[in-house]
Amino acid sequence: MIVPTPVSVHGGHSGQFCGHASDTLEAIVRTYIRKGYPWVGITEHMPPASDRFLYPEERAVGLDARALKERFADYIGTCRLLQKRYADAIRIFVGFETETTSGSIALVRELIATHSPDYVVGSVHHVDDIPFDSSRTDYETAAAQCGGTDGLYARYFDQQYEMIQALRPEVVGHLDIIRIFDPDYRSRLVKPAIWEKIMRNLELIKKLDLILDFNLRPLTKGADEPYLSTPILKAAGRLGIAVVPGDDSHGVKTIGVHMQTAIRILRLAGVSTNWRKPVGKRFP
Repeated sequence: MIVPTPVSVHGGHSGQFCGHASDTLEAIVRTYIRKGYPWVGITEHMPPASDRFLYPEERAVGLDARALKERFADYIGTCRLLQKRYADAIRIFVGFETETTSGSIALVRELIATHSPDYVVGSVHHVDDIPFDSSRTDYETAAAQCGGTDGLYARYFDQQYEMIQALRPEVVGHLDIIRIFDPDYRSRLVKPAIWEKIMRNLELIKKLDLILDFNLRPLTKGADEPYLSTPILKAAGRLGIAVVPGDDSHGVKTIGVHMQTAIRILRLAGVSTNWRKPVGKRFP
């Protein structure tokens, strides 16, 4: 049996360009090389569409949307330099991770036109402009605005669908991150009204021939399965969707830590480990 190589389709957040990460981007690239990655996607967060969407750690150090846009340009330039510097050791795909807020779609398109990234990871971290994944308090606030946790899931998957339609990102990031603070997520995901939306989104991903991020970050926080949860992973496998690990690393310590677990889970689910690279799609 061929042993799959370690890869990451969603990773490389660094303390140099992200307030809740650590280490320099070059240190992160060198760690991927040391751990035997033949290729990796570096996908720093995009800047916010306005000051309204600043995160607390950004406000704390006096950053605003304009400054973060300038930092993002520095990120792209630095990543391109590292892409060339280490070309003999690793193939680096220079990308970024989206937000989904008011004004974000237009900003994503502007960033693509300005910086010509190799690819984009399409992610949702807000529901109706309320962040839900940074704290349990935010999660409960977002749920209350949606009439409860079921409503939060429904709205999340609707906004994810709209984002995929609008951007057609090469990679769809952590598809079921909406479960992040929900201890009952296993039963909630398969409720008919919610599962119908998940399948609708998966069918669109299949139609557009996108990649699903098999996101390992929950394992670093003590969860017992990545994003994608088991029923979603199996459904993606039945549809023949490409699934590729993403360590969602936020520093050198989380690079490659759970790769063998990912391979084992994917093989048990019957999902291919012949990794597809995040290139070749046309941006809208």
